[in-house]
Amino acid sequence: MHVIVDLCVVPLGVGVSVSEYVTECQRIIEASNLDYAMHAYGTNIEGPWDEVMAVVKACHERVHECGAPRITTTLKMGTRTDRAQSMADKVASVEKRLGT
Repeated sequence: MHVIVDLCVVPLGVGVSVSEYVTECQRIIEASNLDYAMHAYGTNIEGPWDEVMAVVKACHERVHECGAPRITTTLKMGTRTDRAQSMADKVASVEKRLGT
């Protein structure tokens, strides 16, 4: 099953700046060879369910390895069975309606 997720991993107990931990997650996401788009408050990732969920797990494991004693994660996900759809398709659909 194909899935598109919006992942936001937030380490707790590590101070105010979390860019070090976000960078570690981005390295994992990039190495996965899945399609992704980082944004200001997370990353969209798309691909086969098991591969995407393995990336989510690997991000958690790595952030803990980096010293975060606790993590809170927001994960939004969507699947479709009526047709194939990518992140780019979703954005293009709205941009078309906007006339951009």
